[in-house]
Amino acid sequence: MPELPEVETTRRGVAPWLEGQVVTACRVRNPRLRVPVTEGLDMLLRGRRLQSVRRRAKYLLLDFEVGSLIIHLGMSGSLRVLASDEPPELHDHVDVVFGARVLRLRDPRRFGMLVWHAGDPLDHPLLARLGPEPLSDAFDADHLYRATRGIRVPIKQAIMDAQRVVGVGNIYASESLFRAAIHPLTPAGRLGKVRCGRLVVSIRETLVDAIAAGGSSLRDFVGSDGKPGYFQQQYFVYGRDDEACRICASPIQKAVVGQRATFWCPQCQRR
Repeated sequence: MPELPEVETTRRGVAPWLEGQVVTACRVRNPRLRVPVTEGLDMLLRGRRLQSVRRRAKYLLLDFEVGSLIIHLGMSGSLRVLASDEPPELHDHVDVVFGARVLRLRDPRRFGMLVWHAGDPLDHPLLARLGPEPLSDAFDADHLYRATRGIRVPIKQAIMDAQRVVGVGNIYASESLFRAAIHPLTPAGRLGKVRCGRLVVSIRETLVDAIAAGGSSLRDFVGSDGKPGYFQQQYFVYGRDDEACRICASPIQKAVVGQRATFWCPQCQRR
């Protein structure tokens, strides 16, 4: 599933082409996504100027004067800016046309969403209760320390909870914990302020590095230009079970935690 770096990579790819442009048409070829596409989207968008393209957690927000399109890429979705006369392919479900260019949503598995929300999109039920952005000043050692008091679940699960901090998906949780030298199965409430601070720094560094590499390409993800991301070439632990740790050469271990594959180095990440 596209995580924060992949979504931010997409945002940075489409924003320069579309911000300030006026919608001339909207074509919905298949509205049956995980959340059905808002009916009458052409009437809602035609003639409106796109003010900004933002990201909140793993959602993209296309802001217009009186509302926003909220987009989630689901398991396999991608957004691309193409020439408006580019013929659609089988899994190209929605086009938002800006004159000579089109923003095209491709989603083979149809687990994504594209819905209209009048007013402030941050008030939408999907966004209203989200935690702070991991790259913002609101996410610091004090916040993580407070958010994990009395919590017995493993720290990996805790930092993947979007009410504590958004956008830290499975891949980047494992990578961040390795960089912070924290075992992923450590009960969250056992982390003191020092380790919380170290983990905050590692989460930020991991996400910044992933964004710089264009995200990770697992299965279906490509960026807005159709090119894959390359951060997977820098993984320390994710998907490297039984391979040698890049730091100490110990075999990387794997377990399923909270129904998600979890990876760590038993030497570098002692409990």
